[in-house]
Amino acid sequence: LRRWQSWSPWEGLDPALRRRYEGSSSGPGAVYRWKGNRKAGQGRMEITDVDPDARVVIDLTFEKPFRSRSTTVFILEPVDGGTRVTWTMSGPKTFMSRVMGLFTSMDTLIGPDFERGLAQLKAAAEATPSAI
Repeated sequence: LRRWQSWSPWEGLDPALRRRYEGSSSGPGAVYRWKGNRKAGQGRMEITDVDPDARVVIDLTFEKPFRSRSTTVFILEPVDGGTRVTWTMSGPKTFMSRVMGLFTSMDTLIGPDFERGLAQLKAAAEATPSAI
């Protein structure tokens, strides 16, 4: 979570975003809190499970501009010459998500952000150690 800034697709939404880290520096128990403008919102991420070569599970809570709780999973799969990362998010359907679902799918709404974040993760992972 301490490297989230280097590849998150949402970090640029608020130049004055406030961040706080709690708990472990990495792995289960590591917590990242943020508070920003209306676009960035406010929330908390906590790593709840890690299988180093297979997955990272995060409990994600949004507090503002709307309340929701989801589970985010990064699945790691070895492929020729690298690793394929799949990013998923799931959670209960709230009233707001049901209303939004009437007009667009969550994949259409958030998918481009995930794709941009994965591209930025790839660039960060392939950068020289001094650049990270």
